[in-house]
Amino acid sequence: MQETEAKFYVRNLKRVELRLQDMGAHLIQDRVLETNIRFDLPDGGLRSEGRVLRLRQDTEARLTYKSASTNEQGVLSRTEIEFAVEDHDKARQFLEALGYRKLVYYEKYRMTYELRQTSGVLTHVMLDELPYGNFVEIEGESVESIRAVAKALQLNWEAAVPTSYHALFERLRRTYPDLDPKELSFAALNGLDITTEDLSIRAADD
Repeated sequence: MQETEAKFYVRNLKRVELRLQDMGAHLIQDRVLETNIRFDLPDGGLRSEGRVLRLRQDTEARLTYKSASTNEQGVLSRTEIEFAVEDHDKARQFLEALGYRKLVYYEKYRMTYELRQTSGVLTHVMLDELPYGNFVEIEGESVESIRAVAKALQLNWEAAVPTSYHALFERLRRTYPDLDPKELSFAALNGLDITTEDLSIRAADD
């Protein structure tokens, strides 16, 4: 129930994947499209407190709650409660019947690797393709284990992104104010020449 992770923007996602394979990481989820709907109350109460309520669809439908996060040395840690639901559309209707409303819809392609470090600690590395760029998420038991994997992948720790994909989208909308604030999809951002300056981040693999 505890999510502890660090996120990095990268220019060359394939190179990171090859390094993972060289390190003996195992592919546990092949590349799959994720669709996500993040919900909030009409008064924005969840978001104002840093909490997340999300309905995701990839190989299955899952409902997720995340508490507000803490930031320790670039690593975000928060309580996470997640479980599978049988019917995505009924789950959405259920949330809407309770008064929740769509805050944002977003898409990404994700591939997941599992890596057991020499210390025996298990780490998961997610390779994400977002409509505005590619990212690596490293999820582990501690700051130290996550830093060790980032170093092995030759990712600059100082370039860690201490915020959510939704928050990055809001930064992007400062450059492209005509974008629909509720639609972070590949179709909606198609054709845009998006830079690190637009997102106020830097590449960890430069």
